[in-house]
Amino acid sequence: MKIKKITAFEVLVPTHPGAIESKGMNKPLHKLPVGIREAWSVQFDELSKILLKLDLDNGITGWGELYRDHDWRVVDRIAETIAGKDISTFTLQSLPFSFCREYDGFECAIWDAYSKAHKLRVVDLLGGPVREWVKVGAWSGHRRLNDVADLAKKYNEQGYDCIKFKCDLEDDVTGLCREISKAAPGMSVILDPNERWENSGEARRRIQGLQEIGNVLCLEDPIPRWKLTEFSKLRAYGSIPIVLHISLPYIQHGQRIDNAIDALMTGAVDGFNFNCGLANFQKLDHIASAAGLPSWHGSEVDLGILEAMYVHSAAAARSCTWPSDLFGRMIRVHDLLNEPLDFKPPYVALPKGYGLGIVPDEDKIRQYQISEKTYNSKI
Repeated sequence: MKIKKITAFEVLVPTHPGAIESKGMNKPLHKLPVGIREAWSVQFDELSKILLKLDLDNGITGWGELYRDHDWRVVDRIAETIAGKDISTFTLQSLPFSFCREYDGFECAIWDAYSKAHKLRVVDLLGGPVREWVKVGAWSGHRRLNDVADLAKKYNEQGYDCIKFKCDLEDDVTGLCREISKAAPGMSVILDPNERWENSGEARRRIQGLQEIGNVLCLEDPIPRWKLTEFSKLRAYGSIPIVLHISLPYIQHGQRIDNAIDALMTGAVDGFNFNCGLANFQKLDHIASAAGLPSWHGSEVDLGILEAMYVHSAAAARSCTWPSDLFGRMIRVHDLLNEPLDFKPPYVALPKGYGLGIVPDEDKIRQYQISEKTYNSKI
């Protein structure tokens, strides 16, 4: 089970026109700085992704996908470190390189190969599924009021019963939710300001109106995450559940697993959005499950390989009962899989077959590829 070769395909997959935000809007959603450009200055589909192909000496192939805006220097070092190594000697929950934004993509490829070699599914390495179908929701970036009703109705007719929106202080979220209640009665809404409502006073002004409409499932990160005491006050102020997003790939923001413990100790949340790799998601699920709180699996509007990994994680997680952010093919022109994940809204099926249970479309990968690197075993 030695890694004979690692191939890194850098791809840039565009989005469907109008899939991110209303026409004429320009509100970039990438929350991290890019080079010397500030956070919130680059739209996510402008950033490339890396797909990893691990070829083992026993003929098995493992696939992984990195989050957007990778660091090639880190990719090089990890690949050079593990090329030639026997993955059967790895401790899967703590791989032989330090945690970084690139870690989860390599973890995905290694777990895919390892489970295939043992004729298992990735979910089996997590203890087996507690569900075969994972709840999912629809998604949008920022929208104008005249654009919301048709969008919500379209997704509702497809079978989705929840839609998530990005929003900031400029967005009329009360009007948005009112339009949705008219166009798609019974459809719930997740509002995600990404901390941009700034303070609890601004949040309270919006909560009052939203409660009257009654279709908001939860507010995710309404104010800066470090203000956990204010989170708890917002919980006490209104009936709308308050959710903390813990995204371990945001290491620049200092997000860590123990953020979940801090939130529970301060009575700050009614649930969580977790985004991370396989082993760490299970740790976070165990915290939420022990506390009796729901969670969902977050994403970065990813391609099919990473979304398949998310489905395996969510299928094994007892707390993961709220609609997960799995909508890459809804937003992007392709997921780079031979066969897409089996979506029957508002659910997606746990893939069949060993490993991740998916087959990447190498012709489509070549179509959207912008560069490639190969790392061969020297052992």
